[in-house]
Amino acid sequence: MSQSRNTVRIIGGEYRRRLLPFPDAQGLRPTPDRVRETLFNWLGQQLYGKSCLDLFAGSGALGFEAASREARRVVMVEKSRVVAESLKANRQLLSAMAIDVAPQEALAYLKACRERFDVVFVDPPFDSDLLEQVLPLLPPMLSEDGVVYVEARRWPEALPGWEVLKQAKAGQVHYGLLRRAEEPG
Repeated sequence: MSQSRNTVRIIGGEYRRRLLPFPDAQGLRPTPDRVRETLFNWLGQQLYGKSCLDLFAGSGALGFEAASREARRVVMVEKSRVVAESLKANRQLLSAMAIDVAPQEALAYLKACRERFDVVFVDPPFDSDLLEQVLPLLPPMLSEDGVVYVEARRWPEALPGWEVLKQAKAGQVHYGLLRRAEEPG
């Protein structure tokens, strides 16, 4: 498979305006600039000192954006070997040492992970049931004030255990910011 001309542009922070190439892969669709702009407005432009998990990293748009905005640590999980190698190459290109690439399937990563994160990006392949499988596994991985960003073709009808902080739609993309729901009583 030859390297394609696909690129994603970092929109803010230290790597602002940098174009990063990524390979063609089925279902790979970077989070649009407009959506990333809104997301990082929600999160506060800087992520200084925060630990982030980009679960279905793909092009790396969300993880590289977080690293560009001074996240202390960004873990990018990607099951495609070709795409994971591209993420590693882009990490080198930017000298983004805060980024670790975990070349494995997201559910396997979550089941083995003992780390806690301040921000988790969940943008699974559209038309999969991975969002429903992943959300119940996230609460123990979140720091006390941790949030989860979700992107999907259709917004889930129910989000048991989660409170929706922000929600929007751009074109075909529904997205929102969640936190653990308060325990009753």
